[in-house]
Amino acid sequence: MTAISCTPAVERIARVLAGERLSVNGGGSERSAAADVDSAWPDYEAEARAILRTLREPDRAMAAAGDAAIWERMVLAALGDALPPRDSAGEPAPVGSDPFIEGP
Repeated sequence: MTAISCTPAVERIARVLAGERLSVNGGGSERSAAADVDSAWPDYEAEARAILRTLREPDRAMAAAGDAAIWERMVLAALGDALPPRDSAGEPAPVGSDPFIEGP
């Protein structure tokens, strides 16, 4: 089974960007950057969103590995811009049929 994170994707990416810039393990100078990453990650949220917007469209290898439409919906959901669900014919799905969009 695939692990599912409790931390939103935008925050996780922003934390990685902050860590890369602050930690000696990245391009920074701090030996222990955890506390600074905790406070600095919101400063990297715009960059994290830009990365996710870039990933909305899978490349050929990604599309070959799975469902490109689901990938797009997942990335848009991470951005807070989820597409309305569609049925197998491409028509809008009935309201209430997608808990990821409309809630339980």
